[in-house]
Amino acid sequence: MKPDELRGKLRGVISFPVTPFKPDFSLDLDALRFNLRSLLQHPICAIVPAAGTGELFSLTPAEHLAVLKATLEEVNGKVPVLAAAGFNHPLAIELASQSAAAGANGILAFPPYYPNADPDGLFEYYQAISRATPLGLIIYSRDWANFSPATVEKLTRIPNLIAWKDGQGDVRRYQMIMARVGDRLHWIGGAGDDCVPGYYSIGVRTYTSSIANVAPRLSLKLHELAATGHSEELDTLMRELVVPMYALRARRKGYEVSVMKKMMDLIGLKGGVSRPPLVEVTTDEEKEIAGWLPKWQAWL
Repeated sequence: MKPDELRGKLRGVISFPVTPFKPDFSLDLDALRFNLRSLLQHPICAIVPAAGTGELFSLTPAEHLAVLKATLEEVNGKVPVLAAAGFNHPLAIELASQSAAAGANGILAFPPYYPNADPDGLFEYYQAISRATPLGLIIYSRDWANFSPATVEKLTRIPNLIAWKDGQGDVRRYQMIMARVGDRLHWIGGAGDDCVPGYYSIGVRTYTSSIANVAPRLSLKLHELAATGHSEELDTLMRELVVPMYALRARRKGYEVSVMKKMMDLIGLKGGVSRPPLVEVTTDEEKEIAGWLPKWQAWL
């Protein structure tokens, strides 16, 4: 898939599936396939396996490739599949290269291991990833990798950079970046389903959803309501469903994954355990999640 073709398909909800692990922390590819078959019944616009919600940083390159290949087989061309790449200069190149060879449609570039790197070094890092394949590249701004509008503008010199995924949730800064760069890039909201109203208020029309792991219909509804300005219904869904979930996710580091996995297990999907250093929810918190299910039932 050429970069411009991929860019044209990124409209709506992008799903970031979890990576299921067995109790001994080994990969559970059968569970991954089971979850994907359920997800693909819904009109999401793209899938990014083995990424943030998919515990990229806990995977070996071989595991990353196994998850990607299983995903590509299940998707079978229905929607674009993007592959994550990161860690450091050589590993990012390796992950991007093996993903392209396996049939991925694009690359999502995570920040390198080195925090607060110089902008010139970051440019070289992302440019190296872009040169590893002819695929369309998306840069993921998250954690310490919080870019100025001028730095983003410089990064647009990378020819196959097609989109920007914001993981900061700072609408003010994102708005400044968008104003500086214009339509050179496709803009993606990537900090969470709870940020949909803010993102869409500044013109974003694509977002990455963790909730798509448990309720793709709800993710798609959030996109529809935010894109069409139906704020009252959107506010209700945010208040009753989305915000309480994200409040629990924010309690401890790692809950952004383990809360989703526990809810998946409770509704008949296959979440499994998370690899350390991510932590599992407590017994009381599992009961709290179970208490949400009556309100969520219409979306499951």
